[in-house]
Amino acid sequence: MKRYLLLFLHIIFTGFAVAQSQETLYMNSFNTLNSMLADGTKYNFKQAVFSVENAYLQGKLDIAEVDKEIHILTAVCNSLVEGRFLAYLENDKKDVNKWAAAYQVMCDSIPIVIKDKQYKYIPFRYDFDDVFGNQDISNMFVSKLLYTRKGNCHSLPYLYKILCEEQGTTAHLALAPNHVYIKHQNKKNGWYNTELTSGIFPNDSWLMASGFVHLDAIKNGVYMKALNNNESIALLLIDLANAYQKSFPENDGLFLIRCADAAIGAYPNFATALILRAELHKKQVENEADSKKANADFKLLEKEYAHIHEIGYRFMPEEMYLNWLVSLKTEREKYENKKLNTFNKQ
Repeated sequence: MKRYLLLFLHIIFTGFAVAQSQETLYMNSFNTLNSMLADGTKYNFKQAVFSVENAYLQGKLDIAEVDKEIHILTAVCNSLVEGRFLAYLENDKKDVNKWAAAYQVMCDSIPIVIKDKQYKYIPFRYDFDDVFGNQDISNMFVSKLLYTRKGNCHSLPYLYKILCEEQGTTAHLALAPNHVYIKHQNKKNGWYNTELTSGIFPNDSWLMASGFVHLDAIKNGVYMKALNNNESIALLLIDLANAYQKSFPENDGLFLIRCADAAIGAYPNFATALILRAELHKKQVENEADSKKANADFKLLEKEYAHIHEIGYRFMPEEMYLNWLVSLKTEREKYENKKLNTFNKQ
């Protein structure tokens, strides 16, 4: 009997130790992201992304292996930059060439010659299974994209941004309803969109065609804004909160609030963070024993939801999102930015 009791206690304490260790990983990731917000010189999007993924994967992410894959992809980008002439003549050509290389690595079948033998490079493609990570949040991860070469509107633009930054250039994430894409600005074309899920450069009318981009959302930077480094880290703070919720579904909400507050501090009109904070406050109101305090908190909660609506956020159902995403390919002629010939070779 004593033996079984000791075994039972060992199992209990082992499980507690694992949970404690994963809690530490989440806190380490939070501190990493927060330090990047506090000191811009510490900014490293690649490190930030993998700190979040490693926390969810309980420290089992092979950082060296994913870094090796990224180095290989970056080397392919560098070889493309060095080995071609790009039909673009403005003085920001160096950056444009790097963006074009990252785009090709993500979206094109590139012939690669090794020891006089030509190989066909297989690009990344969109994975329509569990696009929101509802079944398994790791389906949203860059590491999963690297291992399977299939990703979604979360992992694909994240990897593209990483590849641009590994080449020493920039890439701006941007948001649409339920969606992340890339915005660039060059001297010839001004601002333009890069859509990694389909390998197309869509005009803004495609984003408006979803029916869920309110003009107030554009004006307030909820959607279609080229995010700066801190705002990109804000996205990762909410990724961290979502991963934590999956790891610890019975949590007290304190870690989630910390993530939401830090994200909102960096990106005040980040609708997803505002919604997360409001939902957590809603749970607090529902559990409030003091009816007078509950009524006062409920009025504050109403203001929070009203603010989210006022800045232009509108909820987009998942099925409508998928239909909208597919429309970019089925109606390519309608939505493609025809001014862009940046990536044509001569």
